[in-house]
Amino acid sequence: MKKYSVVIALLAFMGACSNNNDKKEETPATPAAATSAASSNPDYQKGLELVAKSDCLTCHKVSEKVTGPAYKDVAAKYENTEENVNLLAAKVLKGGSGVWGAIPMTPHPLVSEADAKQMVKYILLLRK
Repeated sequence: MKKYSVVIALLAFMGACSNNNDKKEETPATPAAATSAASSNPDYQKGLELVAKSDCLTCHKVSEKVTGPAYKDVAAKYENTEENVNLLAAKVLKGGSGVWGAIPMTPHPLVSEADAKQMVKYILLLRK
């Protein structure tokens, strides 16, 4: 009986010490500060779908830096112009380095140029 009491006490202790914050990971489908105007934009919706289907979320998140910069940081750095959409889409396709640190972004040659531009338009719409 004493063994069972010790096991139950250990389980209770482990349960009390576990880190159960129920913290949800932010996904592009639920950016915290997306304005309703931006989220109703067709460029936002299409870009969001493309980003969600891609491997982008491996290195990027909407609001926090992972391996690459947060999308909101990119949006804050680059104004939403056709020139910047073209520049950033080229970086998605060909890769890049140096702007956000020493870790290079890998090229994504299988993404079409049109899709890369659509993804960039979504990202730039996250600008506050």
